[in-house]
Amino acid sequence: MGTTITILSQKGGTGKTTTVRSLADAYRRAGLEVLCVDLDPQGNLSDYFDVPADASPSVADVLSGQAKAADAIHEDVLPANLGLAEAELILAGKMGRELTLRRALREVKRRYDLVLVDCPPSLGLLTVNALVAADEAVISSEAEYFSLQGVEQALEVVELAKESLHPDLEWLGIVLNIADMRLVHSREALRQLRERFGEKVFGTVIRRSVRYAESAERGVSIVDFAPDLGADYVALADEMLERLGGYEDARQRLDALRAELVPA
Repeated sequence: MGTTITILSQKGGTGKTTTVRSLADAYRRAGLEVLCVDLDPQGNLSDYFDVPADASPSVADVLSGQAKAADAIHEDVLPANLGLAEAELILAGKMGRELTLRRALREVKRRYDLVLVDCPPSLGLLTVNALVAADEAVISSEAEYFSLQGVEQALEVVELAKESLHPDLEWLGIVLNIADMRLVHSREALRQLRERFGEKVFGTVIRRSVRYAESAERGVSIVDFAPDLGADYVALADEMLERLGGYEDARQRLDALRAELVPA
């Protein structure tokens, strides 16, 4: 059964959706079967994968009990749209509401090596569902002044989910996104994170660039759109597999891909 990784943040603008999209692309190129779950009512991840906004059924139908997850997968994406906001309200009144996504994904995750879940930019019920459905949690942080505070708030939700609902949930680490390491401000944010969380902070830092937004607008992976930047995500993908363990063949393919993207 595939490993489910939920990527979350305390707020928007931390590069979370681009991270899910880029990791999925890297892993697929490494020969892994990957399912992406869009759990943000804005549907940005679905749009990034060029899934139509009116795709039906969607994750909203799955969470409201109107469709099975297997029927809502569109080219290995379980998409979202604004209907998910209404589904969240319906979900709030259900018994066992925090377990809904976990139950829905139980069968379909058998088809995949990895399931990547993109959360909304908040720490509410949808994010809790994503954590309870996950094996591992990754926190995305922007390289700015309040990054440490945001990570600690996200980590509190991870720990609450682990203690109250899902004792097997593990915390894989923190990825520093949208970072311009030429700036003292960004270097200080990274220093604070490493001082507080040590080896939980991934060694790979994702650089700031307008080209991520441009690639998203075109629905093209950053690996193809800007290979030098895509190499950052390939390195992160490899580092994540190293922490998970047991993906040696895929890691070798990622090493080869990174060498293609950044020739010596």
